[in-house]
Amino acid sequence: MAENEGFLKFIVDHLEQFFSYTAFANITVGHIIMICVGLFFIFLAITKEYEPLLLVPIGFGILIGNIPFYPGLKVGIYEDGSVLNYLYFGVVQGIYPPLIFLGIGAMTDFSALLSNPKLILIGAAAQFGIFGAYIAALALGFAPNEAGAIGIIGGADGPTAIFLTSKLAPELLGAIAISAYSYMALVPVIQPPIMRLLTTPKERVIRMKPPRVVSKNEKILFPIIGLLLTCFIVPSGLPLLGMLFFGNLLKESGVTKRLADTAKGPLIDIVTILIGLTVGASTQATTFLTPKCIGIFALGAFSFMVATAAGVLFVKFLNLFLKPEDKINPLIGNSGVSAVPDSARLSQVIGLEYDKTNYLLMHAMGPNVAGVIGSAVAAGILLSFLY
Repeated sequence: MAENEGFLKFIVDHLEQFFSYTAFANITVGHIIMICVGLFFIFLAITKEYEPLLLVPIGFGILIGNIPFYPGLKVGIYEDGSVLNYLYFGVVQGIYPPLIFLGIGAMTDFSALLSNPKLILIGAAAQFGIFGAYIAALALGFAPNEAGAIGIIGGADGPTAIFLTSKLAPELLGAIAISAYSYMALVPVIQPPIMRLLTTPKERVIRMKPPRVVSKNEKILFPIIGLLLTCFIVPSGLPLLGMLFFGNLLKESGVTKRLADTAKGPLIDIVTILIGLTVGASTQATTFLTPKCIGIFALGAFSFMVATAAGVLFVKFLNLFLKPEDKINPLIGNSGVSAVPDSARLSQVIGLEYDKTNYLLMHAMGPNVAGVIGSAVAAGILLSFLY
């Protein structure tokens, strides 16, 4: 009898121990909330096709990061020695973002910008959202380094946001990265009301002159001159700008096609998977669901809207000084945020609503790629006096 009781106790104790290690025993309301957020991201990516290459890895990463576990098993992203922790090293140390920029450079055609250089001013104007959110974050009590990391969300550039946050406020990395990528994916939702509100029917049908043909020599010289000019002004932006212009030179030189194909294909795909999955997994409910993180989401939305409005309003201002035949359609002002190519594509979609024969895509790509450079320069400026 005593042996049977001892055996039953042994079984019960081990079952209790097993249960204590399951997710059911460690789950909290926060985990359930974050799992729902991850499922929502996957839903948007698959059904709405909002940035699926980003939202699917991030959404699934959120699921991985919010499966609760018994502490000390070395499976969590914040536990030293875990596989996820090793993969997350590339985010924390800012390794992945420059590799993303290398791929972006190899994919980007700067012809639209080179054919009409004043479009770079629109990309620069859109960066007002970054500094507007920086000032707002300071006013709300965030530390200067945290405010700088939050502000960069307005550039709608996930890799830049991750790079800057990893240097200035690594404890906010998950919230800022998720916020930046979320607003990049929601470009078709956030920007159109602002574009329509700030433009008149007459402005929406402005026809721009066809872009001139850009020579091969111009395309080759641009990444070299661009690197020297931007990095002499903002050396702290070198990791991002250097890789961006290097990738573009690989594309335009005509003699490194294999390297360019690798950079814009397998390399950027692998890094996108790793950065999306680990950023998503970093949103563990125990460290992510805080009032500060909610405030970051609100400031990120404010930053993104200010950037969009600044781009549109700057075009309207610039038009005051241009001849009628040189005027710019303000609907391309939204593309100054560097959500490439979605914000430029949106300029085209909205423009066609008012004139079925007015194609704005090639014009919008000018400020769009300028926004990539602008956000990296803005990150370098913030890094130079906040790091």
